[in-house]
Amino acid sequence: MTAEPLDPIPLSALQHWAYCPRQCALIHVEQVFEENLFTQRGQALHQRVDDPGFELRDGLRIERALPLFCDRLGLVGKADVVEFLPDGTPYPVEYKHGSRHKRADIAACDDLQLAAQALCLEEMFGKPVPEGALYYATSRRRRIATVDSNLRAKTELTVAAVRQLLQSGEMPPPLNDDHCRACSLRDLCQPEALAPTQEHAAVRHSLFDVDD
Repeated sequence: MTAEPLDPIPLSALQHWAYCPRQCALIHVEQVFEENLFTQRGQALHQRVDDPGFELRDGLRIERALPLFCDRLGLVGKADVVEFLPDGTPYPVEYKHGSRHKRADIAACDDLQLAAQALCLEEMFGKPVPEGALYYATSRRRRIATVDSNLRAKTELTVAAVRQLLQSGEMPPPLNDDHCRACSLRDLCQPEALAPTQEHAAVRHSLFDVDD
């Protein structure tokens, strides 16, 4: 018997959950969103790469705004840029505002989003995607991210966590920490009202603790 297709999860939901599960629930369950300076900067940056198209440069085929999917995990989304190497290997490049010298936990969220794109590209093109890059607009530099077994495992755990969240519809508690400072949903979330539970903190630590 053919398995029923999974309800699609947007790739953006994985980064939202990695940053803050409550933010993910507000956006993808409650369907609310607010702009702030950080989100506006991000949107302005992505306007440069959101128009679909391709070009040939230095022996690479460069695709912009490439639709992505992964039926195995039930993921859908779009890559900012995918560079196809001469042998056809996809190389995802995700655009971010700010500098590449980010806090380790924020950088880990970026890496997870890139890894999810790599898993989609592997299924779509049948080639391994061992690495990709984050391009940071402020520093105008790339940071290479290796899509290793550890990052792949974290990505798949995050997919499972997001799927459980979307199915349950339950609202996680606020983190009430430094993550809230730059969040555009702070007024809606009211993070000071409730601190995270020990169980929730343990889940985040196990998934996103940065390796030495």
